[in-house]
Amino acid sequence: MDALELLLGRRSVGKLSAPAPEGKVLENIIRAGLRAPDHGGLTPWRFVIAQGSGLNKLATILSQAAIANQSEEAVVEKMRHAPFRAPMVITVIAKVTEHPKVPAIEQHISAGCAVQAMQMAAVAQGFQGFWRSGNIMFDANVHQAFGLSGEDQIVGFLYLGTPNFEPMKALERKLGDFVEYL
Repeated sequence: MDALELLLGRRSVGKLSAPAPEGKVLENIIRAGLRAPDHGGLTPWRFVIAQGSGLNKLATILSQAAIANQSEEAVVEKMRHAPFRAPMVITVIAKVTEHPKVPAIEQHISAGCAVQAMQMAAVAQGFQGFWRSGNIMFDANVHQAFGLSGEDQIVGFLYLGTPNFEPMKALERKLGDFVEYL
């Protein structure tokens, strides 16, 4: 698959099985994330990989946050089961450094670019993934569990694994609906 085909065919696959990426393949995925745009060379990324028993730890973090927020039992259960939709979940964190020329938003966007690059690197090597977000990313209890402070922010949970089926083709969109010229 060439690079343009990879980018134009990008699709999320919401249910993934083992195996997860490992070894050199996983290293390539992380290295792709480290190539995200990085104004000022601040390296504003942190990647926390959960697999095996780590998925149980992530489930505990998410469900305990839901309990602390007095969420309905259905939400608590959803958080308890969420990490198990794939054999690996990488929590991608924007680790913000105060800088006079690089505001926090740029560092958050950089970490977001890292997620995209990592997902594309996974697909390029025969795996699949999906990027999850939601209110739980902003939860103070979750931030505490991951050691976040200041303007640090979780930008997403990247689920990685092997698809159980052939992903549907990406939806075609009309360029004119999104593009303007000055």
